Amino acid sequence: MRVCLGYLISFVLLMFSCEKKEDMSDMPLYEGPVMEIKDVVTLFSDSAKVRIRLEAPTQFEFENGDREFPDGVYIEFFEKDGTKSSTLRADRGEKNAKENLYKAEGNVVVISLLDGDELNTEELYWTPIKEEIFTDKFVTIRSEGEIHTGEGMTARQDFSSYSITKPTGTLTIDDPQ
Repeated sequence: MRVCLGYLISFVLLMFSCEKKEDMSDMPLYEGPVMEIKDVVTLFSDSAKVRIRLEAPTQFEFENGDREFPDGVYIEFFEKDGTKSSTLRADRGEKNAKENLYKAEGNVVVISLLDGDELNTEELYWTPIKEEIFTDKFVTIRSEGEIHTGEGMTARQDFSSYSITKPTGTLTIDDPQ
């Protein structure tokens, strides 16, 4: 009797294990972050000297290497001699790993610590390879009592020089006489 009871239990368990399984191919793949990091400080160096310091309250890391900074981002740029040359602050940020391209969004402010110029825009891209920042959005640049505005801009990452693509507004020109 015990042997029959054992076979009966095994048969019942086998029947439940052969139950039809759900087709997992219809399930959507998870595309969210694989890691969340709080109070991030990342240093980028060249020849053992810090060239860039990135801070963010939150960083999401994705499987493909992309990153998001949903709670804001603050970046400091340094010259080769260690002098801090400019800062960038934005409400949000992200990094496209494949293109090695950073995007800052929402109340983006870049300040040149070398000459005091200040850039304001709503969207700005930074490419570390070219050491360049750029946008095709509206920009306002305050410089030595002047305000320059326009659509689109390209600048060195230290904001020591820049070019507004479609300038608007009034420019002051000194008469050489």
